[in-house]
Amino acid sequence: MTKRIFRSILTVTLAVLVSSFVLIVGVLHGYFQDRVAAELARSTAYIARGVEHEGIAYLQSEFPDESRVTWIAADGTVLFDNREEPADMGNHADREEFREALALGKGSAARYSSTLSQRTLYYALRLTDGSVLRTASAQYSVWILVLQAIQPVAFMMLAAFCMALWLAGRVAQQLVEPINAIDLGNPGEEAVYEELSPLVGKIRSQNRQIQRQVLDLKQRREEFAAITENMSEGLLVVDQETRVLSYNSAALHLLGARGPVEEGQSVLALDREAGFRRCVEESLAGRRCEELLERSDDCRRVLASPVMEEGAVAGAVLIVLDVTEKEQRDRLRREFTANVSHELKTPLTSILGTAEILENGMVKPADIPHFAGNIHREAQRLIGLVNDIIKLSRLDEGGPTAQWETVDLYAQAQAVFRQLAAAAEKKQVDMRLTGESVPARGVPQIVEEILYNLCDNAVAYNHPGGSVAMTVADTPAGARVTVRDTGIGIPREARERVFERFYRVDKSHSSGGTGLGLSIVKHGAAYLGVGVTLESEMGKGSTFTLQFPKVSE
Repeated sequence: MTKRIFRSILTVTLAVLVSSFVLIVGVLHGYFQDRVAAELARSTAYIARGVEHEGIAYLQSEFPDESRVTWIAADGTVLFDNREEPADMGNHADREEFREALALGKGSAARYSSTLSQRTLYYALRLTDGSVLRTASAQYSVWILVLQAIQPVAFMMLAAFCMALWLAGRVAQQLVEPINAIDLGNPGEEAVYEELSPLVGKIRSQNRQIQRQVLDLKQRREEFAAITENMSEGLLVVDQETRVLSYNSAALHLLGARGPVEEGQSVLALDREAGFRRCVEESLAGRRCEELLERSDDCRRVLASPVMEEGAVAGAVLIVLDVTEKEQRDRLRREFTANVSHELKTPLTSILGTAEILENGMVKPADIPHFAGNIHREAQRLIGLVNDIIKLSRLDEGGPTAQWETVDLYAQAQAVFRQLAAAAEKKQVDMRLTGESVPARGVPQIVEEILYNLCDNAVAYNHPGGSVAMTVADTPAGARVTVRDTGIGIPREARERVFERFYRVDKSHSSGGTGLGLSIVKHGAAYLGVGVTLESEMGKGSTFTLQFPKVSE
């Protein structure tokens, strides 16, 4: 803006300067021409008086050679000329100033003289004898006058140009300085120049509008950040070039990315799995995509949708969900369904086969009790399996409807030992109970199921002549029940899986159980808030410890 003002002022100044110079030169030219004509008339009158008194002798004396003097007879014959030979000049009867002088007594004219090779002013005066005295002087043009004074004129123009430069710069700076001093962020109520008042008012209004919009955007950004950062789902917004525009911390956690996303970083750098890349590419191509990304320890589902703007794909939004638990539940449900089908099919097949043999009369009367006993055992196994499945289903649904009570763990252990006495005697396993009466909060039915299944497994997977020892103790942390056996033990790699439904470490040592005992223990303990730990050594037995919460006053 300063340069524009500077150029404008300089241009106007130079234009005025040149115009003034031309005008002054024109006025001076006219003025000097009038002066020259007046001087020419006076000198002619002066010379005429001398000629009338002295005749041609006056002209032939030492006459100043500043002007050309010509004496012309009444018939136009040149009698005298101080520059040329009269005989060579011809007749001047046709000259304008000569004819005018004869008629009016004086005359003047201006024309180009071939003799002098320049434009000349002529002034003629009629003498008393009828002859005409004429003087002539060169008429200089304005440019000749300027050229004659070229040095002072050039100096004057240069000085004027320098002055114009300085003034233009000074004035431009003074004009722009107050404008530059305006605080655009908070302009004053009064403008520096009256003409700027509408502009300052507009800036003030726009500043207020921008501040409102900034506050609104800030609030929305904070709300968006608060929502996205508290989401368990990962959120990613990318542009057409796969650059990350927005994200939340959950997305980085679920994708296993390290550190914050750098500006301009591609979303493909966060996860290089083929499924994730396919989701990004499909969404940026304008198609919705869904992929399941499975790892050894987790499972994620990626949902990608294109973002359309004016009919074109401007980017994509990716949602990353942690579906590890859901997939595990689905896998367990499928395994459970398959295991239940298998476990139910086995006793039913045995019962059906035995019943067909009895129905076809292929059994001797003496063998009927044996086959009937087989049907009875398989039916009991089937009923036990169904009962265990029902128990697990109830625990999955939140446990039985019975009220919580204060349970005497030692009395519950005694009841369990009485139930398993016959099985232990048949297996030749010695069962010992030690400890004291310790109260614990829980559902009696679930507590009994936990203790029964632990002791039942301890007897079933024991050696003949082995032992099962249960200890009930009161500790500062709460009641503790320990079930220790001298059975076959559990391998280290199987200690986490023994609590799964229908899982058996070694089916060759199976006692014919349902494979749901320890699963009932795990779910029942979780329902009661009881901690379960397992220690085992192959060939020497296993120890299960139940840590009940402390009963408050």
